Amino acid sequence: MALLELYTQYNRVWIPDAEYVWKSADIIGDFNFGDNVLKLLLEDGTEEDHPVDPLKPLLPPLRNPDILVGENDLTALSYLHEPAVLHNLRVRFVESGIIYTYCGIILVAVNPYKQLHIYGDAIIHAYSGQNMGDMDPHIFAVAEEAYKQMARRHKNQSIIISGESGAGKTVSARYTMRYLAVVSKSGSKTRVEDKVLASNPLTEAIGNAKTTRNDNSSRFGKYTEISFDKKYRIIGANMRTYLLEKSRVVFQADSERNYHIFYQLCSCSHLPEFQNLRLLSADRFRYTCMSGEVTIEGVDDRKSMEETRRTFCLLGLQEDLQSDVFKVLAAILHLGNVEIRDSGGDKSSVSHGDPHLVTFCDLLGVDAEGLARWLCRRRIILVAETVVKPVPKERAVNARDALAKQIYAHLFDCILIRINKALQVPGKQHAFIGVLDIYGFETFNVNSFEQFCINYANEKLQQQFNLHVFKLEQEEYMKEDIPWTLIDFNDNQPVIDLIEAKMGILDLLDEECLFPQGTDQSWLQKLFNYLEVNPLFEKPRLSNEAFVIQHFADKVEYQCRGFLEKNRDTLYEELVDIMRVSKFPLLANFFQEEEQNSGNSRGVKVRPARPSVKPTNKQLRTSVGDKFSSSLSLLMETLNATTPHYVRCIKPNDEKLPFEYDSHRVVQQLRACGVLETIRISAQSYPSRWTYIEFYSRYSILMSHQELDLSDKKQTCKNVLQRLIQDPNQYKFGRTKIFFRAGQVAYLEKLRLDRLRAACVTIQKHVRGWSWRRRYLRTRAAAIVLQEYIRGKRTIRKTVTAATLKQGWASMVIQRYWRGYRMRQIYQLVRLASITIQAFTRGWLARKRYKKMIEEQKALVLQKYARAWLARRRFQSMRRLVLNVQLSYRVQQLRKKIEEQNKENRGLMERLASVANSHFQSVERLQGLEGQLEKLTSQKASVEAREKKAKEDAGLIFARLQKETETLNLEKQNLEKRFEAFAKQKQDSFDQMTKNLSEEKEYEATLRRTAEDTIEILRQDQETEVETLKEEIKRLKEERIDLRRTVEETGRVNFDLQEQVIQLSKHVKVIPDLHRDLNSLQNQRLNMDQKMKQRSEEARARMNGITRQLLSGVVEDEVLLGLIPDNSEKICDGEDLLDIFDGLHKATRILENHTKEQKETYETKVEGLKLKVDHLENENSQLQNLFQEKSDVNESIRQEVSRLSSENSVIPELRLQLSELQRLNKEMEAHAKEKSTALAEKTEEINIFQKKLKEEDSRSRHREEKVEELEKSKRSLQSQVEELEEENDRLKRQQLMEDEAKSKLTQESSLLTAEIMDLEEQLAQKSTIVKKLQSQMKSLEASQKAKQTPAPAAPKEYLGMLKYKREDEPKLIHNVILDMKPRGVVVNMIPALPAYILFMCIRHVDYVNDEAKLKSLMDATIGAIKQVVLSHVKDFELLSFWLSNTFQLLNCMKQYSGEEEFMKQNAPRQNKNCLRHFDLSEHRQILSDLAIHIYHQFITVTEKSLAPAIVPGMLEHESLQGISSMKPTGFRKRSNSTYEDSETHTISSIVQQLSVFHATVSQHGMPPILVAQAAKQLFFLIGATTLNNIMLRKDMCSCRKGMQIRCNISYLEEWLKEKELQTSNAMDTLKPLSQAAWLLQVNKSTDVDAKEITEQCTELNPVQIVKILNSYTPIDDFEKRVTSSFVRKVQSLLQDRDGSTQLMLDSDYRFQVTFPFCPSSQALELLQLPSSLRLGFLARM
Repeated sequence: MALLELYTQYNRVWIPDAEYVWKSADIIGDFNFGDNVLKLLLEDGTEEDHPVDPLKPLLPPLRNPDILVGENDLTALSYLHEPAVLHNLRVRFVESGIIYTYCGIILVAVNPYKQLHIYGDAIIHAYSGQNMGDMDPHIFAVAEEAYKQMARRHKNQSIIISGESGAGKTVSARYTMRYLAVVSKSGSKTRVEDKVLASNPLTEAIGNAKTTRNDNSSRFGKYTEISFDKKYRIIGANMRTYLLEKSRVVFQADSERNYHIFYQLCSCSHLPEFQNLRLLSADRFRYTCMSGEVTIEGVDDRKSMEETRRTFCLLGLQEDLQSDVFKVLAAILHLGNVEIRDSGGDKSSVSHGDPHLVTFCDLLGVDAEGLARWLCRRRIILVAETVVKPVPKERAVNARDALAKQIYAHLFDCILIRINKALQVPGKQHAFIGVLDIYGFETFNVNSFEQFCINYANEKLQQQFNLHVFKLEQEEYMKEDIPWTLIDFNDNQPVIDLIEAKMGILDLLDEECLFPQGTDQSWLQKLFNYLEVNPLFEKPRLSNEAFVIQHFADKVEYQCRGFLEKNRDTLYEELVDIMRVSKFPLLANFFQEEEQNSGNSRGVKVRPARPSVKPTNKQLRTSVGDKFSSSLSLLMETLNATTPHYVRCIKPNDEKLPFEYDSHRVVQQLRACGVLETIRISAQSYPSRWTYIEFYSRYSILMSHQELDLSDKKQTCKNVLQRLIQDPNQYKFGRTKIFFRAGQVAYLEKLRLDRLRAACVTIQKHVRGWSWRRRYLRTRAAAIVLQEYIRGKRTIRKTVTAATLKQGWASMVIQRYWRGYRMRQIYQLVRLASITIQAFTRGWLARKRYKKMIEEQKALVLQKYARAWLARRRFQSMRRLVLNVQLSYRVQQLRKKIEEQNKENRGLMERLASVANSHFQSVERLQGLEGQLEKLTSQKASVEAREKKAKEDAGLIFARLQKETETLNLEKQNLEKRFEAFAKQKQDSFDQMTKNLSEEKEYEATLRRTAEDTIEILRQDQETEVETLKEEIKRLKEERIDLRRTVEETGRVNFDLQEQVIQLSKHVKVIPDLHRDLNSLQNQRLNMDQKMKQRSEEARARMNGITRQLLSGVVEDEVLLGLIPDNSEKICDGEDLLDIFDGLHKATRILENHTKEQKETYETKVEGLKLKVDHLENENSQLQNLFQEKSDVNESIRQEVSRLSSENSVIPELRLQLSELQRLNKEMEAHAKEKSTALAEKTEEINIFQKKLKEEDSRSRHREEKVEELEKSKRSLQSQVEELEEENDRLKRQQLMEDEAKSKLTQESSLLTAEIMDLEEQLAQKSTIVKKLQSQMKSLEASQKAKQTPAPAAPKEYLGMLKYKREDEPKLIHNVILDMKPRGVVVNMIPALPAYILFMCIRHVDYVNDEAKLKSLMDATIGAIKQVVLSHVKDFELLSFWLSNTFQLLNCMKQYSGEEEFMKQNAPRQNKNCLRHFDLSEHRQILSDLAIHIYHQFITVTEKSLAPAIVPGMLEHESLQGISSMKPTGFRKRSNSTYEDSETHTISSIVQQLSVFHATVSQHGMPPILVAQAAKQLFFLIGATTLNNIMLRKDMCSCRKGMQIRCNISYLEEWLKEKELQTSNAMDTLKPLSQAAWLLQVNKSTDVDAKEITEQCTELNPVQIVKILNSYTPIDDFEKRVTSSFVRKVQSLLQDRDGSTQLMLDSDYRFQVTFPFCPSSQALELLQLPSSLRLGFLARM
């Protein structure tokens, strides 16, 4: 279709505007060829005639349909031109708050001047792995595309970020490197990606400064190569810089600052580590206060300095280097403050005492005198001599500034070299991604040498960009088999030649710099002479100091002043020599003639932007322009060898206001950065490209029925296009896509909209017709009814007369009175009936209330007596309790006294033992001497001399020993006296205590005897009475039966007589005979009555006697008379006899109640006595313990006495004392024996009484068997205690024998200590030995019982255990765990069979009480499960299988642990199978941790398999037929890294994968609770991933997409119902997604809608709601966009809502997993082992 045909009514165009650049207008009249005006209607309502040349009509550009406005890709617009691009960016930036937009292969980034929540880690993970175009435009998408192309194509990549100052280049580069660092984590411990990110603050500190356009402007170009290894992990980085703005060190314009590092250093001047730098505040240094701006609003230089220093440390730069850097920086500041004075006559001077000069020289180790001299002088070398010439002040100041600039430039390069070293890691580089952060095209009011170099670099980059765009276009055309036609474009090669060719601007500049007398004016004149004929070079009309170059973006006027000086960048050789001999090593290295390329260390090649070129002559140095050209050429070579990706940063306004859009500034930058050129090139070819599927889905509405019936959709699309667009040049058919010329998609959209509008009109026509027909039929029916009534009234008026009216009126009066009469009658009747009912009802209620009052009164009387009885009973029990408490308290007091006495006795015994030991040693010595004397006497005859000498020696020794013994005897006598006094005192107290105890025991014994006698007598009487009552009741029942029989016989006789009377009345003739018979019968009846009276009187008297006998003494006489009736006259009746019998029954019941009460009182008494007996038993045991302790003391005393008696043979003086002690000991032993016998007799009496009580209790409660079992256990324990006591006695005897056997003192001491240690160990192990013996006895008893049961009589009963040998444990673990496969054998077995097998083995280990075997089995089991899980971390089925088995094993260990909380739901058989010996709580905890680990790994694997299907199935797939959400997508999914053969997923794919998951876990026997938790986690992943993609995909935010999402959610809900997982709360995790879908569908225009949105969207935070509203995109023109005012209204309503401010949901979030206890009903003894498991070595117990 021709473009002119689109200029029709209702279409819109763009016309130029001075304020907004372009403004919109509507066409109000069709334009025809030859018209000279185009009639337009502006937005303000005014009409305008736009002039048009009728011969060559240049019509204003058409405006795109609203449906295409706001697209992610500018190339998706049907009309590609400047106003369309400008408007699309404004809509996205201002109305939707979106800063990124694609323009083909370019990412346009508009600086928002506001912090946005779109750069978090969640956003990074969301873009990771996505194709470019699938998500909303983002800097992360460009970085991901570069990373994927590097990984898939194995080719280096470059990301070129450009833009003017303040556009956000540095931030974009920073986020790019951050994305690459997060996505490609390095495997080394050096964390090189952190170093790469940390290098940014350091480079910004030394290379960024505040300008009028940007607070953090990069004043150098930077190309960062991020290196990757073969696994595409970061292994290092390398930076190259370009054209550092050195002049900023010494000069700053108004409102600008020097480099940040200077102000950071000055802000920390007060710190002690910077005191030696002698720093001042920033406003006192000339280089930092020149512009008057010292601070930046919102920036703390001190904190920035801390971050810079942290960066130094993180990069591994040592403290020495940091201090050297800070010294150089401080020296530069001091150098700027060096004052140069004018000495007159073109001379200048510097004072040698200048403090700043001294500080500079001290810091850098420079000669102050030489520096002061050569700052103001210059050496001129002539042919014959050398002349020193003074220079004026201006040139001296320039020399000082040049030195400062040179030092800073060298420092900048040095820091970058050190950073590059720090960023290198050992390893070979496989590929790299370069990030170029370079200045964009610049044009200011005053443009100098720096702007010239910047624009020269942008010309080179633009040429490379054009070539790359054409290359991509050509590849796309060739891929789709479309003929490639050369497109005309503006080639900027002539501009590049103008700058860099021979005799070009740079060449002439270098030539002029060679002349010493060369000036900027002479160089400018050469430019005019040589380049005047070049059309791209112009001479300004109003200036002789400037020149103009026509760049690709715009014309730029450059001021020539300073070009030569900046290009030369000269520094006097004398100053260089001074710096070269500096004592400061860092500064000396800066100025060496042959600089060492320190960047080549470790094999890493660093290519700085200033290549070191050694000139042949000092006057022929390389110029700055030449260096820049060389480095630029090197950069272009690098970029041409890589795949470039472009990011163009746009500055929306100069005031740095957030989300303010200045169209003039934006369009200026769009022209400069090449975006509009890209649009123009795209518009010349086929900019709009649709796949056949997208075209078919979008424009199927334009197809006929015959075309839709074709199966080949590709051919259908061709047929439709050929029919709709007649010109074949307007489109081309590719292999997979259709290419359209500019405007054709808009034409197709117009046709589609017309078809939809026509369809809407048709639908409206039919609906309106149906509505009006329905309304017409209703109106017609109503009119017919009205006509009927009107016609009826007319006929009535015609037919009715006055007489008929009177008759009618009279009949109405009669009816009225008659109806009133009838109603009165009915009313009176109803009133009477209601009164009667009320009377009866009230009477009934009153009687009922009266009866209730009587019952309550009786109840009160009964309660009174009952409460009195209970109070008496309570008082008696309380009195008994108080007595018991008093008794126990007294016993405790006595026990305390005895304990105190025992303590004193122990102290005395210890002292006595020490004395005895000393005596024993002396006795042993004497015995040794006696032995020697005996030997000497036997040899007396032969050796008399020796004997005499020996006797003398013996006498001396004996005398010495006698002295020792005398002293010891004295000490012993004193101790014995004290002991006798203490023993007498204790004996008296002990006698008194025993006397008191015996009296109390006798009193209690008498009480027990009396109570026992009374209880016995009462019980015997009760038993006899009960027996007699039972016999009497039995006899009375028999008599009652006899009486009933007699009554029945008399009844039958009377009946026979009546029949006879009837027969006699019939036979009147025989009356006399019958009279005689009747008289005889009456006589018989009287006799019978007399007999019955007699019998009844006898029975009555007998019953009365029985009742009196039973109830005499039990009830009162009045009650007894009430039970015996007096109506003796009516005894003959059978009913009276029954009443008498009932009275007897009442008497028996009263007696039974009385006996019960007596029994209860007796039982309470017996219980009290039992308590006393228990208390006395405890006291008895305590007294026995006391006596045992006393007997032990006596035993020790006896042993000491025996030892002392043995010593009497040597020391006669001690015998008397020993005899007295022995006598005293015997008396105490006799006394103790008497007391013990007395206590034993008392305990025997208590035991006898206890046995009686137990026998009585067993008779009343029938528990003789339990008592016998307790007695047996008691006997067994007593026997065990006796055995232990015998063993203890045996050990004591053995110890005594060993003590007596020892002869030597040294051997005796060693042996005694060894034996004592052995005895202590034995005593410590006794308790454990007893426990083991008890457990063995239990196991032996169980085995004996099992043996005693006859084997052949019954079948084998398995115990649910599996026996195995210790050496078979590895085989068990290997077969059950390591070789177990989820498929095959296990599928046909019981779920969780391995868990049951392992637990049955654990049960057997517990049964045999083998702790080492248990530990080995548990460690091997847990280790094997870990090994299986770690070796199959991606096997879904295996993880599910072992998760189920681990959970089941954990449940078995709980269920059979023996703990009450886990045994409540067990069967009796399962309770018998509980573990006996071991507590597995520690192993349970380890197993629980392992199960949690398996669960998380299982969820991770499931999520990885489910994740690829979530976005295609939930968002991209159109599940609702007939509802298409396709839109023109432009370059969408044109990523070069996309695989063509990708699987298509639908919602059915998700449901199918969920079903596979459920089937697998169900097959493996996973508990439903655990399945529900896993399902909830998976549903959360589905909801979070889908919602995150909605937040990042503007094309998914439409009403139809919301309908499809809700439909897909319903499918998931149906799946939950089908699998019975509604209680898992999985649907709650989809609430945010459901609310987002609802938000896409709801109306979004009025205040009510805004309020409803805030009330309904409770699961979404304000950031998410606003993002969805801003991203809402209409699919058709029938839908309306969300206005910015509505969004602001919703924001105001959401201000008070608390919650997260994160845009994305954390899809990696894990709900806390719980493993609840689920008891198993599986009987372990019934489990069978399949032969396929090869477990023949296991034996069932």
